Amino acid sequence: MELGETMNHNTERSGRRSQNADRLNISFEFFPPKSKDMEDGLWESIERLVPLSPNFVSVTYGAGGSTRERTHDVVARLVKETDIKPAAHLTCVGASRVEVNEVIRSYADCGVKHIVALRGDPAEGVGSRYVPHDGGYVNGADLVAGIRSLGDFEVSVSAYPEKHPESPDFAMDIEMLRQKVDAGATRAITQFFFDNDLYEGYVERVRRAGIFIPIVPGILPIHNFKQMANFAGRTGASVPQWLANRFEGLDKDPETHRLVAAAIAAEQVQDLRERGIDDFHFYTMNRANLSYAICHLLGLRPALAQVA
Repeated sequence: MELGETMNHNTERSGRRSQNADRLNISFEFFPPKSKDMEDGLWESIERLVPLSPNFVSVTYGAGGSTRERTHDVVARLVKETDIKPAAHLTCVGASRVEVNEVIRSYADCGVKHIVALRGDPAEGVGSRYVPHDGGYVNGADLVAGIRSLGDFEVSVSAYPEKHPESPDFAMDIEMLRQKVDAGATRAITQFFFDNDLYEGYVERVRRAGIFIPIVPGILPIHNFKQMANFAGRTGASVPQWLANRFEGLDKDPETHRLVAAAIAAEQVQDLRERGIDDFHFYTMNRANLSYAICHLLGLRPALAQVA
């Protein structure tokens, strides 16, 4: 079976479709706000993007579990005020099994049926040494098993087209993904990337290893090229020279920067669609306009408003 056929066979389909975008399934990621102004901005972004009928929207969980209550509040409000399915991020950093299980049960109690299970970054941030909490879940696979033992959750996990920065090689990286799938993971969402050949090569490795859950590409609209490049360097994601060339000279020209960013992301998604990929996860950074413009370029149009 060819790569595109494999992906089509193994990718879940949503019953909802926006006009003129057949077979294009999207999801959006947000992070919980730290202030009232940020909270207002978050909900403005959600209101802007929800009419595009995403399969789900996910809400992140800060390093070391630092946004536990805010993440819960956002997903609870999504359940209450919208008909969009929320996916709550959860990590096992800095917490015991008892504490993590309390969070899982609290998600279930407020109607959340989808959890994005991640080992998580230490409270010190990306690049710091990870040490499992005494009495806590050991890693992502262990966390997936714990989630599945507590309820009938859909569980998404992370995947790394360019290898997790802590993995010695791709073989170990894919073995970790296998363990998460064996524990009950139903979908993987990739770290952002800009070279589609890297993603395609990664999926081929995963399929050869006998892993057939959907591997959803994570797409990062570039709001600030320099900030993105710095973050990519810490997370092991490569930044092609052609991409740097596209943004050259735009540091003080935000309007052109936005236009270029939208075109680049739309080109990337369109190329992946031509390779047989239909599902995409957008890292919005809580800013709606760029993600909205990209989706418009791809043919998505708003359905009826779904936020009260």
